[in-house]
Amino acid sequence: MHWTDEGIIIGTRRHGETSLIVELMTRGHGRHLGLVRGGRSRRLSAILQPGNGVTATWRARLDEHLGNYTIEPLAERAARLIEGAAGLYGMQAVAGLVRLLPERDPHPQIYAGLLAVLDWLDDPVIGGALVVRLEMRMLDELGFGLDLERCASTGETGDLAYVSPKSGRAVGRAAGAPYRERLLALPEFLRGGGGLKPDAGDIAAGFRLTGYFLDRHVYEPRGLPPPDARAQYVALISRAAMRAEAAE
Repeated sequence: MHWTDEGIIIGTRRHGETSLIVELMTRGHGRHLGLVRGGRSRRLSAILQPGNGVTATWRARLDEHLGNYTIEPLAERAARLIEGAAGLYGMQAVAGLVRLLPERDPHPQIYAGLLAVLDWLDDPVIGGALVVRLEMRMLDELGFGLDLERCASTGETGDLAYVSPKSGRAVGRAAGAPYRERLLALPEFLRGGGGLKPDAGDIAAGFRLTGYFLDRHVYEPRGLPPPDARAQYVALISRAAMRAEAAE
């Protein structure tokens, strides 16, 4: 059995003296592992870095086997990402997010979102907004998507300002005002009115929103703590976004 697909390297681990087991998020085959023989060589180790885009051919005698990868470089991003702490922690955070998906289960929307994120991961404003959107998409893919189309109380679609922590549904500003301390803020860029570049407060609100539902529906039921890399990334880009606003 074999296939060829585009993928993004999200992790590696040693296997024997010279090889690596490489974990890819692929366009058409989902999160998929395979063995790269000689992967610890100088030539291949530079290619097999998290964040890099590759073309991978996977071969195995049976579908359930680990199989072998032949990998060629497609987009080398890793060197840029590890230049700064935001890129480094951000890559670890999104890799951990992708690992919530079952192996070998295609999720083309997550792959597309991950591609967009990696091009902007070290930008505190655009990158932060795109990571929040990727987390929203992940909640959708895992079956816990939020309903942000209309107010849960009135059915209206305008002036949505909050999200109910119980139902995951949007709440209008007027309807939610008496209960606002018990509701989660809905940042403007997630309801379609804020464009691509939200302010620092909106980014922080977006991460609080997605973090709450990831903890409730994903990490806590699996007995997992929230990932440290995510917390580090959020802290770094929040400070950077505030500094950028102050400089304008």
